[in-house]
Amino acid sequence: MSTLILGIESSCDDTSAAVTEDTKILANIVAGQEVHKNYGGVVPELASRAHQQNIIPVIDQALKQAKIKKNQLDAVAFTRGPGLLGSLLVGTSFAKAFALAADIPIIEVDHLQAHILAHFITGNANQRVPGFPFICLTVSGGHTQIIKVDDPHTFTLLGQTIDDAAGEAFDKAAKIMGLPYPGGPYIDKLAGEGNPLAYKFPKPRIKGLDYSFSGLKTSFLYTVRDKLREDASFIEKEKANLAASIQFTIIDVLLDKLTQAAEMTGISDIALAGGVSANSGLRKALKEKGETKGWNIFIPGFEFTTDNAAMIAIAGYFKYLRNDFASQDITPYTRSNF
Repeated sequence: MSTLILGIESSCDDTSAAVTEDTKILANIVAGQEVHKNYGGVVPELASRAHQQNIIPVIDQALKQAKIKKNQLDAVAFTRGPGLLGSLLVGTSFAKAFALAADIPIIEVDHLQAHILAHFITGNANQRVPGFPFICLTVSGGHTQIIKVDDPHTFTLLGQTIDDAAGEAFDKAAKIMGLPYPGGPYIDKLAGEGNPLAYKFPKPRIKGLDYSFSGLKTSFLYTVRDKLREDASFIEKEKANLAASIQFTIIDVLLDKLTQAAEMTGISDIALAGGVSANSGLRKALKEKGETKGWNIFIPGFEFTTDNAAMIAIAGYFKYLRNDFASQDITPYTRSNF
């Protein structure tokens, strides 16, 4: 007998609801928040207010699209963290109330683990999924981690950023160049038109498998500042080359540590997850690296790179199989439990 899960995601600025039947998606609805573009970043208070406005319509639309009634659901899975506290509270509170009214269990899901388990969303007969154990490079605006995955419930953190995330570096570079928020996609597009070796930025020397991107951000800022003193139109003239150079450096840093992790563990199934996994340069570089190293590369579809509730529902499904349910007194957390 199949299991129907309602997934709810509200960790940042996207309100999302999904309905899954086992690992198959029946609906995956995402409502974004355009208001943050006016501020150059996510404003937590505005995000939580928007979640309150969006969550009921989004869930209603997901159930209708899936052609599922509330009394058919077996459980509600929700993002417990990490994320913005106000945003998480909206999703957590709604999930608890919905489940209580429907007399079904609730399942708390770690947002970062859900990004990884998105690889197990089934879509077609030819879909490939990583075998256990595998290594996943999770890269987003708030997180950069290398994680060893032994099974759907066992995650080991091998390395992470000690300061800023790779996604932050992309967005900061974009802001310095006067590009709109979020800047990552604009950097990616411009990079395709520029020379990745036009400007050389220093790579951090961090021991082990940890990352650091704060110094890279500072170096980019100083480079642009100094060049602007010589030529006020520098950014406009060199926008593509700057984008290509900063993207090349970030990707090089990411893959260097990932290569070390693969060699250290002897694991050849390598996966990519998180919002920055949509970056075309990173995808291409990882595939090329995989060919030279003999890795089996797994990259999620674009619809599963950004925050979405389908990945929450899939993670919830694996927990449902173990009867791993949460209590009604559970509260969100803002930092990763890794």
